[in-house]
Amino acid sequence: MLQAHLTTLHVVSLTLKYFANQPELIDALLADSGIDPKALDSTDTRITRHQELQVCANGLALRSDLGLELGRRMHVSAYGLLGYAALSSATLGDALHFMFGYPALLGTYFELNLHVDNDLAWISASDYKQLEQLEVFSVEMCMASLKLMCDDLLGEPISVTRATFTHQQPEYVAFYSSSFGQDIAFNASQNAFAFPASLLQKRLPLADPVTHQEMLVRCRQQNTEFTTRQTWLARVRQHIEAQLPNPPGLEQLAQQMHCSPRTLRRHLHALGTHYQQLLDELRFARAKELLGKEHWPIYRIAEELGFSETASFRHAFQRWSGVAPSHFRV
Repeated sequence: MLQAHLTTLHVVSLTLKYFANQPELIDALLADSGIDPKALDSTDTRITRHQELQVCANGLALRSDLGLELGRRMHVSAYGLLGYAALSSATLGDALHFMFGYPALLGTYFELNLHVDNDLAWISASDYKQLEQLEVFSVEMCMASLKLMCDDLLGEPISVTRATFTHQQPEYVAFYSSSFGQDIAFNASQNAFAFPASLLQKRLPLADPVTHQEMLVRCRQQNTEFTTRQTWLARVRQHIEAQLPNPPGLEQLAQQMHCSPRTLRRHLHALGTHYQQLLDELRFARAKELLGKEHWPIYRIAEELGFSETASFRHAFQRWSGVAPSHFRV
């Protein structure tokens, strides 16, 4: 199932900035994301992960190594309050444990882990549950940004001892060395990189206990805001998902959420989405699930998703995926 957790505009803005010398590509990069270009100037704008991934997919179609390129540009300051709280931590180990404890603010698609094995510290990223076609891209961006984050926190590049990736070696493998050194393995059991464990105890050059405590309080407040809005959005999605064979209209959904249609529309807009987009996301996810079951004919899947005509479902699925349902099933 597609996730609709909220995130900031950092990755989207970074992607647009990467292609800034080609302004004619802006519309193509934002295509099908539902992101209003005017909202890009607001630091308070929140978007869904589905919207972020759509922009990433659009960018990846233009450059295959985009994940690495974006990761190498995601400095710790790109994480807002969380980044500044990390910079003011006492040691590298404290900063990493702190950041990994706030996945909603970190905006990661992975379960991040830090562990020590003998004299090496390993940072790993696992449990990816987003779009399969973007997994390698997401791994590359995540791991490259984590390495850069360590550099920023220490104020100097760390020496990566070894790096491993679960995917196959890409054609642009030569670009990996600038982030992960020379000892790199693919088709491995985990996405991770190692560095001397002694660095975890190294005091950070910008450590400041007073600033850190102030940032800690503000991070907790922001995390509460994020999780509250995510919980509300999850309730909206649950209501729609439970009624996919006969999906509620906006007014009916508003009644179920105990608010007016105008209020519901305003809240969804503030979250960077709208009713039809949520309905399409849920229908698409359910359609892919049912298409994986050969005993479900196309017409029954259309009925299950609330389409009055099979042709309408075929047209919608073509728009969502770029292929017909029958081709997706092959």
